[in-house]
Amino acid sequence: MSWDNYFGALKEVGTYKKRIRSYISDRNKLLNVGGQKNTPPFTKKMSKHVTFDKQLEEVEEESFETHSQLQPDIWDGETLVPEIRERLVEIADDFLSKFDVPIEMEDLRLTGSLANYNWSKYSDIDLHIVVDFSKVDENVELVKAFFDQARMRWNDKHRILIHGFEVEIYVENIGEEHKSTGIYSLTEDEWIVKPSPESRDIDFETAQKKAQDYVERTQGIHKLIHEEEEYEKALARIDRVKEKIRDMRKVGLESEESEFSSENIAFKILRRDEILKKLNDLKYIAYDEMMTLKEE
Repeated sequence: MSWDNYFGALKEVGTYKKRIRSYISDRNKLLNVGGQKNTPPFTKKMSKHVTFDKQLEEVEEESFETHSQLQPDIWDGETLVPEIRERLVEIADDFLSKFDVPIEMEDLRLTGSLANYNWSKYSDIDLHIVVDFSKVDENVELVKAFFDQARMRWNDKHRILIHGFEVEIYVENIGEEHKSTGIYSLTEDEWIVKPSPESRDIDFETAQKKAQDYVERTQGIHKLIHEEEEYEKALARIDRVKEKIRDMRKVGLESEESEFSSENIAFKILRRDEILKKLNDLKYIAYDEMMTLKEE
């Protein structure tokens, strides 16, 4: 996790800017797997076959319902439990201390469903470490790539539970827009965006239809790889599907319904049903098969 080695190696290969563009492009194509715990970067040899039903698992609608209070093990009224706040700050400090350059944490924030009234047993503790990327290096894209790799590796290696909820680390640039109806600053021990406990109507039928569409697309990709051996076509289709899923969620979060939009609920359904993980698995299978030279 040496910043100097990481930075120096990139400068040595080809021209500096060209290598950075190439690196970022490769990262986006092959490692752009998001920050959820069930979509880690690919690190282990996997089976050559990924199987799944064409239909979604039954969705527990009650797990998306809003509650009348914040999660009582995490919150004391509307204030984060002091012991939990101290432990999360310690985790963030430990994460940053592993780098060989001093990195100042501008803020530490809790967001996601556990900073809202729509928490459930599926919730994670979404811990956002806010850093001024420009203080690390003037090339903020390179710094982002570095932190993306670091936090994905950390999330893949660690499984820290706070009252049964897994801690997920993200690193965001200061001033980066983050859409959420609940954001709590652990640094200031106060709300940045305070959530509302009012009940929200969720269009589950539309969300399930949107999610089912992507299940069927994933099934088609599976067929391309395992039956038709169209690996290059499968890789291109996986990238398009993943981009559409990201865009779908973005549209939902930017809508008036925000986290409760049918688009965001469809994304959560896909994540819970491990469709996002299966897409990533299929991507690496297709790539390996495409690059393999087989005996006659």
